[in-house]
Amino acid sequence: MSFNCGIVGLPNVGKSTLFNALTATAAAQAANFPFCTIEPNVGKVGVPDPRLDLIAKIGGSAKIVPAQLEFVDIAGLVKGASKGEGLGNQFLTNIRETDAIIHVLRCFEDGDITHVEGSVDPIRDAETIETELMLADLESLEKQITNIERKAKGGDKELTGQLDLMKRMKAVLDEGRPARDAAPENPDEIRWSKNIGMLTAKSILYVCNVNEDDAANGNDWTKKVAEMAVEKKASSVIICASIESEIAQLETAEEKNEFLEAIGLEEAGLDRIIKAGYALLGLQNYFTVGPKEARAWTIRTGAKAPEAAGAIHSDFEKGFIKAEVIAYEDFVELNGEQGAKDQGKMRQEGKEYVVKDGDIILFRFNV
Repeated sequence: MSFNCGIVGLPNVGKSTLFNALTATAAAQAANFPFCTIEPNVGKVGVPDPRLDLIAKIGGSAKIVPAQLEFVDIAGLVKGASKGEGLGNQFLTNIRETDAIIHVLRCFEDGDITHVEGSVDPIRDAETIETELMLADLESLEKQITNIERKAKGGDKELTGQLDLMKRMKAVLDEGRPARDAAPENPDEIRWSKNIGMLTAKSILYVCNVNEDDAANGNDWTKKVAEMAVEKKASSVIICASIESEIAQLETAEEKNEFLEAIGLEEAGLDRIIKAGYALLGLQNYFTVGPKEARAWTIRTGAKAPEAAGAIHSDFEKGFIKAEVIAYEDFVELNGEQGAKDQGKMRQEGKEYVVKDGDIILFRFNV
């Protein structure tokens, strides 16, 4: 199961620098001119989870495999993108294919780095991109409504339901609000919403890119972005992309911790972004532990046992029999699987079991 976040923003706000730091590669070219990134760059990042290291130690695992989150570095957008300006339609298509949006906003002054609008104003920049996404959504929605209205004349309940949701989304967009304000109200609408593919229905994390002096506490711009995020029911984090690039080049955890301490940071900004991205997508981890490896698996919060088994292999979901489950706290307190078994803390769960974050699971299946 793959989940990804698209990194978007105006040109020259630090998207590619952030992507390179996240993925600890030089895959995305970072330079001081618009549309430096043309084709989207894709990279997978291990999700920090200290629980995995501990259960691997207890389980005597030879290898540790963290959960992964995919990041997509998408070309910079400018005014008029919805009408084809800049990279226009290509940019919008790339966003449409992601699960959530990480919107990088420039919150620093630097005369040596060009800003396409000629001045720094992250609130204006955020509104520019959201306006373009809403315009693109309206154009897409009008075409979809025209198409489905003809098909729904026969009274098909599925099509009628989709049409009602589309019209509700269009009414919100006509008011200058994003499609996420017309939130799906039931499982059917959630499914239809994914097929409708509204750009402004995606969850957003605002990333405030600041200079080194503001990395710890932010500045006036980041405060305004935080206020905006609350109004939009979104989240925001503060990072200094150039600092994160330096941290990404360090080889050991000790070196990284020493560097962070020296500049007054408790945690790398990238770790905050990864965790926030995980929360944004409504994800959680469960674990498998054995002599060969301890591994974290990514599932939706609220997923039942067969769906969780399917994260390992589709055959596990198809042939699901039962799940043998140990709560993370019990695994740690009782020093592993055998201790949990001895104390009756390993439970057998069926198809309706809702997996908890941190569960250690062994699946039984038959294909």
